[in-house]
Amino acid sequence: MRKKTHKTITILGEEILSGKKKYLSLDIARLHTCTKLEVPVVVERAKTNGPVLLLTAGIHGDELNGVEIVRELLAKKYTRPDTGIVISIPTVNIFGFINQTREFPDGKDLNRAFPGSRKGSLAGIFAHHLMNEILPHVDYCIDFHTGGARRFNSSQIRVSKDNEELLQLAKVFNPRYIVYATQRDKSFREAATKAGKKVLLFEGGKSHDFNHRVTNRGVFGTMRLMHHLGMRDFSAEIQANEVQPPVIIKESTWLRARQGGLFRFFIKDGSHVEKGQVIGTISDPYGKHEFNVKIPYSGYIIGLNHAPVVYKGDALLHLGVV
Repeated sequence: MRKKTHKTITILGEEILSGKKKYLSLDIARLHTCTKLEVPVVVERAKTNGPVLLLTAGIHGDELNGVEIVRELLAKKYTRPDTGIVISIPTVNIFGFINQTREFPDGKDLNRAFPGSRKGSLAGIFAHHLMNEILPHVDYCIDFHTGGARRFNSSQIRVSKDNEELLQLAKVFNPRYIVYATQRDKSFREAATKAGKKVLLFEGGKSHDFNHRVTNRGVFGTMRLMHHLGMRDFSAEIQANEVQPPVIIKESTWLRARQGGLFRFFIKDGSHVEKGQVIGTISDPYGKHEFNVKIPYSGYIIGLNHAPVVYKGDALLHLGVV
């Protein structure tokens, strides 16, 4: 039997007592109107020691589907652990979330500002506080994202191909795809990994949009991971939501438009496609020309551009190869 813990844990200056839920605020800046903006942080601690799991969403303020995943986990009380601690930050970039923009008010991409600094840009200062006031308490993290600029991503976990432990955790999460992807310079994923944390980057859906399939994948994936880490028994829920094991994508590339015009596609995200298959057309607005979009080699559609108007060189679809 696990022993109850009375270890003192203090986050953002607040003591987190065993068996309690605490609403905190990450407060590091004000608007030009002097209005204070606080980032809500929800901490739920069990009565017994165990792993600490961080759930982050909305690092890009217009990526709403991740916000919805964490919201649903909180609302259904799935984040209440029997062992360990769950820290939930549904709207990391509260500035962008309010304005429905990707960036911080200073025009910076927060996910290119880590690990940040005390005297840098506003995004850099915020990244510094997140890295130094929240992350030291964390063992595992799921960072929820969506596609940007009208691009819809099939549900996927991105991991480095040389990290076997993360690959196994990704298999436990059981997204539709596991994609080998290098870490972006100065991203939260890169900085947290360098700090010794185990980070799963979830991608699903597109900006300014909710998608029920993506939300379900994110919610039940989180429950599977918590179950695997011994944080809570979700056996019944997992058994009731059996899905096929993920497809592992070892290489991927973006297929780009050879002409500009009106883009229409004939496939669904996640589809398997064959070399030479016509998956869409690009035409001018006047009915004079129409060009077929063909697949260069067989694979899976792990990302799809939903924009009806494209320019030459625009990314049309993300093609993954197993």
